[in-house]
Amino acid sequence: MSWGRPVARAVRRARLRGVVAGLAVAAVASGCAQGALPGPAGGASPAGGPVPSGSAAPASPQGTRAPDATPTPGATRSPDGARSPDGRKPQSAQQAHAARVAAARRWRLARVPLVPPPPPEVKPRITTRKGFEVDGHEELGLPPVFTTVPTDRKVVFLTIDDGAEKDPAFLRMMSDLKVPYSAFLSDYVVNDDYGYFRRLQRAGAGLNNHTLHHRYLPGLSYRGQQYEICGMQDVMKERFGERPVLFRPPFGNYNRDTLRAAKSCGVRYVALWNEEVFVDRWDYREEDRRIRPGDIVLSHFRGRDEWKGTMPDMIRRFLDKVTAEGFAVARLEDYL
Repeated sequence: MSWGRPVARAVRRARLRGVVAGLAVAAVASGCAQGALPGPAGGASPAGGPVPSGSAAPASPQGTRAPDATPTPGATRSPDGARSPDGRKPQSAQQAHAARVAAARRWRLARVPLVPPPPPEVKPRITTRKGFEVDGHEELGLPPVFTTVPTDRKVVFLTIDDGAEKDPAFLRMMSDLKVPYSAFLSDYVVNDDYGYFRRLQRAGAGLNNHTLHHRYLPGLSYRGQQYEICGMQDVMKERFGERPVLFRPPFGNYNRDTLRAAKSCGVRYVALWNEEVFVDRWDYREEDRRIRPGDIVLSHFRGRDEWKGTMPDMIRRFLDKVTAEGFAVARLEDYL
């Protein structure tokens, strides 16, 4: 008996089933089902394929855009693969932007904060600002003292000092808005609630060294400064898991012994600031009172006892100004 014809018919039937199945899969992938959403991490094009690299994210539904809907060079709206507030479920670009719009409204911001570009693959070279050197700075290989990161990107860096105020609303606000920032901690004001700062760390904040007791360092001996700085390095390791490479001297005051002591316990950079933001005003280092790309902005963990407002009030003032001027807020540690 010949098996040629039955086999041929079976092959044709199998091919036909494959074509039908392929058409069904294509119909689902193309978003034919009513109400289909863009896919995660990269979204979907109108035809169901991946969005080409560099393509604009899908527009938000009408009425969800903030006043700053026009993109700003150097800052993107919603990176592909952004995470939802629980940190686990991937979101489409459209969903991520809608969440940011809702958070901006919830915290009464004038505009939706701009999303910073990805961290640079080639980190900028950090050098000491002219006039901020100490004797033998380069010869001794001392940490650079800087107020601005050299970058053409329209980004600024928010840094917050000491840790005296532990406002849960601030933690909720920053987690909700996903605004990056770096904290410079002093043990004498954080040691009553290390857990608060671990929550900041889990939410993405960088934690750095601001000495044990916030003393005027140039008034101490080399050993006294080493105790303040290296002692805080030990606290950071014990309480938060690592010794930071970033250090800020209290009041911004330092001398050569400060930098020598800092270097001796693993500090690689001394970050000062170019602007300072309060609840009710901004202060500037430069006479023209302008924010520049790469500027470091200082604030403090403070509340109504010392300010005419709260930390969320300060963040609102900060974000409204930098966003209006087209700046995104980036994470300082990502540029070092």
